[in-house]
Amino acid sequence: MKKIMDRSIDLGEFLPQADDEMIICRCEEVTKGEIRQAVHDGMLTLTEIRRYLRTGMGLCQGQTCGKLVKNIVARELGIAPTELESAVSRAPVRPVEMRVLGNEGLENEVLTGGGGHV
Repeated sequence: MKKIMDRSIDLGEFLPQADDEMIICRCEEVTKGEIRQAVHDGMLTLTEIRRYLRTGMGLCQGQTCGKLVKNIVARELGIAPTELESAVSRAPVRPVEMRVLGNEGLENEVLTGGGGHV
């Protein structure tokens, strides 16, 4: 987070909302209420939320829920979404079939004329 560095800030009491059961991250089945509760439990960055609840770690890699999670966290913290740093992304950003990685060695052998076995 750029502006909120004080982890002792008082967010007030966690008050359930009518739509807390709404699924936000479909891949990992994380609800809006779970995200809100995580913020009140001390997860103040998107990376912390991701590690704690696994939001954005499913098949879509956060492409479906990323913006929604960011908006929910920002709203709970009382800041603009632009003030939150993006969650850390790691390769592969998209799922890759193992046969694609396996064929990479074969393609290089054909191109270079190598006769070794994979």
